[in-house]
Amino acid sequence: MRIALAVAPGLRKLEIYQSIGIRAPPLGLAYIASVLESMGHKVRIIDAPTLEMSVEETTRELLSENPDIVGISSVTPTAKSAYRMACLIREADKGLPVIVGGPHVSFMIKEALGTGCIDYVAVGEGEYTMAELTDALKGKRDPHLVPGLAYLDGGRPKLTRPRPYIENLDVLPKPARHLLPMDHYTLFDKPIRMIHVIASRGCPYGCIYCSTSYFWGRKYRIRSPQLVADEIEEAVDKYRTNIVVFTDDELTLSRRWVYGFLKELEERKLDIYWTCGTRVSSINRDMLVEMAKHGCGTIYYGVESYKDEDLERIRKKISIEQVRRAVEWTKEAGIETAGSFILGFPWHNADDVKKTVKFAEGLEVDYAQFTVATPYPGTPLYETAKRDRLIEVWDWDFYTTVYPVMRGLYLTRDQIGKLLGWAYRSFYLRPAFLFTQLARGRLKVMLEIAGRAIRSALSSIRKNENPKPFSSLEEFEQEMIKEVKV
Repeated sequence: MRIALAVAPGLRKLEIYQSIGIRAPPLGLAYIASVLESMGHKVRIIDAPTLEMSVEETTRELLSENPDIVGISSVTPTAKSAYRMACLIREADKGLPVIVGGPHVSFMIKEALGTGCIDYVAVGEGEYTMAELTDALKGKRDPHLVPGLAYLDGGRPKLTRPRPYIENLDVLPKPARHLLPMDHYTLFDKPIRMIHVIASRGCPYGCIYCSTSYFWGRKYRIRSPQLVADEIEEAVDKYRTNIVVFTDDELTLSRRWVYGFLKELEERKLDIYWTCGTRVSSINRDMLVEMAKHGCGTIYYGVESYKDEDLERIRKKISIEQVRRAVEWTKEAGIETAGSFILGFPWHNADDVKKTVKFAEGLEVDYAQFTVATPYPGTPLYETAKRDRLIEVWDWDFYTTVYPVMRGLYLTRDQIGKLLGWAYRSFYLRPAFLFTQLARGRLKVMLEIAGRAIRSALSSIRKNENPKPFSSLEEFEQEMIKEVKV
């Protein structure tokens, strides 16, 4: 069968692009595509955000493939784009099956199916759901018996039995990078060829603002070091680059895995520069030294706040002492540090925000990413914000973590937006920080980061960018359905 897959375009750029100029590949679709190709299907992937395609352009490109099935992947800020694409496809070909997947629709099944343009929602991991659904649509079985799907039955959403998580990730083939525009992925908005790799899925911690634990499951699953090294070795040779970016939330949760992976790099003499993200509680000094010896150049830590009370309330399960120690050890090992910090949790006041920023400065991390607390569907923060009527913006387009969509108990959205702009100015424009960057020869890059972030924060509070006011999710959804069907 001919299967066309697309990443829904973003009407507004996501935070990670706005501040650091990163365009990253859709590895989730690449894995789905590789499974479908292994079954003999012909697959096309359209990475619309990376190629800066509009909804209409992406839809035309999908239909030009004359596909038997269309699959669309989206996150919360691109949900409306996905729905609009589905409706345009439905208008052009009423018999063409449309499947939509991703974290947002997995948690907002009723909303997605309520558009009337989507045949199936793939709930959770999509590889084998898409594979089995494809077989079913070829007439081999009833699609309604495929686990992990939602569909309309008599006008009401109905779910098939849940799709079990893939326990052994080693059964998955390598992601289909040959279907991706590998020359278009960027860092600091520059086309730097790099290999993105994901080794693990799932998170046991359940932070209130993050959907990872709730979409990928609470059980941590990781591929074997050998297969990860195989993938890297092949990709590095094919795409002529030694830069590898791990997109895992927490790569070092299994120390046994880390040492196994480092052994693979050594035995294969793989000379790569690699970056990863992880938790401050899952590393130690000796491991960091070994990681640095084997090419690890930057580690991204989720710090989020300046005090233990906050970390406990957001269920981070780390301490400020662990943060300080991890950053210190990482610097001693010669690895650069990046830290993420979240501003504007419901209980925050202006002093909390300012102390979080000053804490980031005191840590002397090399890069800091500041975002506003955003209540994504599927997270405990969303349920709390909805219950307490804190959400003031229901338009998913604005859920970028730069635009404040909920007020706090002590801060307005406008105040949170202004504090975000101040955070970037305070961190990146410090004389001591700028002098350090000048000595390292990267002052221009840091000023670009600061400029991008400040501009995006300021634009988020401009009056002419305010979304339409809706009093409730239901009111927004009714208007949205009318809009996407136009």
